[in-house]
Amino acid sequence: MASSIFNRLKSNRHVSQTLISNVCSVRSVYTGRFANINLYSRISPLGTPNLSLVPVLDQWVEEGKKVRDVELHRIIRDLRSRKRYAQALEVSEWMSSKELCPFSPSARAVQLDLIGQVRGLESAENYFNNMSAEEKIDKMYGALLNCYVRERVVDKSLSHLQKMKELGFASTSLPYNGLMCLYINTDQLEKIPDVLSEMQENGIAPDNFSYRLCINSYGARSDLNSMEKILEEMESKSHIHIDWMTYSMVANFYIKAGLNEKALFFLKKAETKLHKDPLGYNHLISLYASLGSKAETMRLWERRKTASKKLINRDYITMLGSLVKLGELEDTEALLKEWESSGNCYDFRVPNTLLIGFCQKGLIEKAESMLRDIVEKGKTPTPNSWSIVAAGYIEKQNMEKAFECMKEAIAVLAENKGWRPKPKVISSILSWLGDNRDVEEVETFVSALKAVIPMDREMYHAQIRASIRAGKEVDGILDSMKADKIDEDEETRKILSLKHDKAE
Repeated sequence: MASSIFNRLKSNRHVSQTLISNVCSVRSVYTGRFANINLYSRISPLGTPNLSLVPVLDQWVEEGKKVRDVELHRIIRDLRSRKRYAQALEVSEWMSSKELCPFSPSARAVQLDLIGQVRGLESAENYFNNMSAEEKIDKMYGALLNCYVRERVVDKSLSHLQKMKELGFASTSLPYNGLMCLYINTDQLEKIPDVLSEMQENGIAPDNFSYRLCINSYGARSDLNSMEKILEEMESKSHIHIDWMTYSMVANFYIKAGLNEKALFFLKKAETKLHKDPLGYNHLISLYASLGSKAETMRLWERRKTASKKLINRDYITMLGSLVKLGELEDTEALLKEWESSGNCYDFRVPNTLLIGFCQKGLIEKAESMLRDIVEKGKTPTPNSWSIVAAGYIEKQNMEKAFECMKEAIAVLAENKGWRPKPKVISSILSWLGDNRDVEEVETFVSALKAVIPMDREMYHAQIRASIRAGKEVDGILDSMKADKIDEDEETRKILSLKHDKAE
């Protein structure tokens, strides 16, 4: 929970989602201990977002199995944590409609939030407005506020919060945290300290999240003195238990400011709060690398290995990325070999980290050689692995090799059907193809590319260029372009003018 809060603070887009987690207490506590005999074990593997869970739930009842509200709540929490919001809403609505177990006000608040997440703000408002006055308790008002914050609707958020204050529903830190999230989401960071002050004036004690939001607002505006004063205030509060994230957040802002000694001081403080938290170790290792300290990075890596019986892929990805950041590519290769012999499942995100490192250093041929060695060992790369190398070759203006690598990427699309190539990479390759390869080769590539991305203007332009160079007619291509509702633009007309120039 805590680590997700810190990560989302780095991305304004997701701050409101953290608030939702706090308000509705959605952290998943299910461990899978009884995975073979409970309802969760049937639902959890059904990860396709558009797959309905209702038949599974109905079958469970038809088999005479007991439906426990505790388990359904756990299922909803787990689905939300994995962003399977539509399925979480299905379970929630099935639970409330069947009346097989109690449906508490907290459960209704979660349902309201899910409706906003899945069906939109208007549906959430309708759900809220259709409640009786007795049903509109503080949790319902809080859930609707989350919806407004998530959608960045400033006016409605402020008026709704004012209503909560009038009703006495703003007596905790949660609504104020929501307002601060709103200001982060709408780039009004300067307003956040005023919200913290208002809380304190109203006798409401800020919680850890309140202080983190305020620290983040000062740090993002490079007001480091005020940031540290807020931290000192936070440290003075007996009800606040500062964890590694707060100190690492402060350290990160000092790293960005180039104040390395200050950063190191707070990283050391963060270390005292780790308590074997693997996410904490990974985050601090990365920050030590950002600080440029190989010694501290390696020291904490050794401590991480001591604290855990077995390292997982995420640990290796973090450490490989840190060594790449430090420019220690020889150490990175050694660590990759260690990972390959670890017995962990083969996750291509691990070697991809090294591929990126090689490409950043201009060692594109080495990156390709490494990838082909992996293929020779019987592993099938993900499309992104080949795309990384293709992008590296484009940087070196070696379009022939970039094209070959991109063809390899498309050929292994089945390994990751959700993969989408970077537009700049595809644009560069298409432009080169249109000017350098024959019509048949361009058409073959475009046909394969259509399995990955929708047909677009640049794909047509490549075909038109190749056809004009070959002296072929392009009327059929233009008709297909029109059928796909892609209009000719200035670039199209410029390409077509080449036909007339050639005729002359």
